Amino acid sequence: MAAAVFCLIPAATLHAQQAQHRHEAQAQILAPGFRVLEYDAPEPGTYQLPSLGRAGAGLVLDETGRERPLREFFGDKFVVLSFIFTNCNDVNGCPLATFVLGQLQQRLETDSRLKDQVRMISLSFDPEFDTPQVMVRYGRQFNRNDYDWRFLTTASTKRLQPMLQGFNQSVQKEYDEAGEYTGVISHILRVFLLDKASRVRNIYSVSFLHADTVINDIITLAMESGDNDFGRAPHAEAGAGKGARAENPLSGLPPLEVPENNPLTQEKILLGRQLFFDRRLSHNNTLSCAMCHIPEQGFTSQELSVAIGIEGRTLRRNAPTLYNVGFARRLFHDARENLLEQQVWTPLLARNEMANPSVGFVIERLKSMPEYRGKFEQAFHGKGPGMETVGMALASYQRTLNSADSPFDRWYYGGDGNAMAEQAITGFELFTGKARCVSCHTVNRDYALFTDHKLHNTGIGYLVSMGTLSNKIQVTVAPGTTLTVDRAVITEPGKPAPNDLGYYEITGNPDDRWKYRTPGLRNVGLTSPYMHNGSLGSLRQVVEFYNRGGIRNELLDPLIQPLKLNHGEMEAIVAFLNSLTGSNVDELIADALAQPVGNVRQ
Repeated sequence: MAAAVFCLIPAATLHAQQAQHRHEAQAQILAPGFRVLEYDAPEPGTYQLPSLGRAGAGLVLDETGRERPLREFFGDKFVVLSFIFTNCNDVNGCPLATFVLGQLQQRLETDSRLKDQVRMISLSFDPEFDTPQVMVRYGRQFNRNDYDWRFLTTASTKRLQPMLQGFNQSVQKEYDEAGEYTGVISHILRVFLLDKASRVRNIYSVSFLHADTVINDIITLAMESGDNDFGRAPHAEAGAGKGARAENPLSGLPPLEVPENNPLTQEKILLGRQLFFDRRLSHNNTLSCAMCHIPEQGFTSQELSVAIGIEGRTLRRNAPTLYNVGFARRLFHDARENLLEQQVWTPLLARNEMANPSVGFVIERLKSMPEYRGKFEQAFHGKGPGMETVGMALASYQRTLNSADSPFDRWYYGGDGNAMAEQAITGFELFTGKARCVSCHTVNRDYALFTDHKLHNTGIGYLVSMGTLSNKIQVTVAPGTTLTVDRAVITEPGKPAPNDLGYYEITGNPDDRWKYRTPGLRNVGLTSPYMHNGSLGSLRQVVEFYNRGGIRNELLDPLIQPLKLNHGEMEAIVAFLNSLTGSNVDELIADALAQPVGNVRQ
C-alpha cells in the first residue's frame, strides 16, 4: 500500500522558480523549504517516527464535486497532507506548502521505488471560496503529468470542522472594524505525513518543512514496513513504552494498554469471565460481581441508585459501568485504585460488599472448587489460585468489555455524514461549544474516551438533600421499557447511606471534599442512573443539573457554571449522548451470558 501526503495550498501564484530567484536579502526571510537545506537531513532508517495518533476524518468534495469520506484517500499509499486556502498571501504559509510539495513531486518522479507509493493532498479550509472548480484551476498550476496530487475542499465550514479538530489544525477568519470578512485566514502552517495505516507519523512546521526531510521520512516509513527496495529500519522492532498495546479495531477507541506482566490470553479471559459470575466468591455464596454489574443493564444496575451488598447491606455509591473500564486511569468513583489487577480485591473484601474475611479465605475456597481445577495453572503457566492470579484473570475479562463504533464514531471519525441525526450533530456542537461539556469529557483527534481522567466537585456530593434534584427517577424494567417511580422506592432498601466526602477520604486534603472521578460517556444511554450516587435518573436530568450550574458550595469546580441552554438545546445534547452507544453492545452481552450456568451462576 502507498502513503498519502495532505497539504492545503493557497491560491497565490507563487512558482518555484520565482521563489528561488528572489533578491538575496529577501531570501533570508523565506522559510528553509524555499532554499537549499543548510544541514544534512538525517539518513533514512537511522531514526524512528513515532505514531502521533490516527488521522482525522470527515467528508470532502473531490475534483468532480462528489462528496467522499476523507479516509478513502488514505491507506493505499503514504500521504502528505496540508491544509491551505488559495487566496493566502503569506509567502511562508500556504505558498510554502505548495512549493515544497512541488519539489517533492519532482523528487518522486525520478525515484521509481517511491513514485507510485505517495499521494499528496491539498485540502482547503476556505470552502466558501474554494469550490471544487476553484481547486481544480488552482491545481493545474502545480500538478504536472497528472501526478497523484489531489486538490480537495468541503461542502461547508460545518463539514470541515471534524477534520480541523481531528488534525488539531487551528484557523480563524479575520474581520475588519465593520465586521466584514477580509478574505484573510489566520493559521499556523502544518503539513502531515501519514503512513499506510492512516496514522500521523510527522508534522512539519514552517521551520522544518523541506522536500529533503519529507522524502527521507517517507523512505524511513517504507523501510519500517519491510519494503524490499529499501531494507528495514534498524529500530523498527523497538518496544512501545510502559506496557504492551493491544490494537483495538473499534472506531473511536485508542489502542488498549495492557500490563506487560498480564498479556491478554483466551485462557485468562474465560477464567475471568467465570469468576465474574460466580456467587461463591462472596462470603455466604450469594453475591457475584455480575449482580451489581449486570450485562443486560449496561454492566451496571439500572434498578438501584446505590449498590446493595451482601445480606442487603447498603453501599454509598452507584455501581459504575464496566464498559471500556480497561481504558480508565483511575478506578472507583473516588479514584482510590489505578490498576484493574488490584481493584478486584476491594469489593471481594469489603464488609458491605462481598464480605470475605481475608484474601486467604478466597484463595482456599477457589482451590477447593472442582470447576476451577487446572484452569489457573493453564492460564498462568503453572500458577494456581492466588491473590495475583485472581486479580489478573478478572482484569483480563474486564479488558474485553470495550464498546465503540457508535453512530458518533462513524460520523466523526469515519466521515459518514449519514451516520448521526441532525439533532445529535447539533448536540455535539453544543457539547463542544456553548455547554462546555468537552472541558471534562474530552474528545481527542483520533479517539474519544469522553473523560479527562480527573476529579471534580459538581455539588452532587454536597447536600444532595437540598431539594434541587428531582424526586422521581426512571427505572428500566425490561429492554426498551422504563417506568418513573419515587426515588425513595429504590434509594433506601436498607439503612440510609452514610456521609460521603469523595476524594477527601483518599487524600485527607480538605480541598478534595466532594470530588469524584469524571466518568466516560460511551454507552451512557444504557447506564442509568447517573452521578456517583445514582441521584439523577435520566440523561435529561443530568443536562438540566449542569444547566443550573450544579449545586453551589465553597469548593464547586470553577468549570461548573449556569449554561443558559433552552429546551431544544438540552434535547439536542441528550440526542448526542444517545448516539454514543457502541455497535457491539449486543455482542458483549451475548458473550457474557454464554458463561455456563450450573453451580457458577446459581
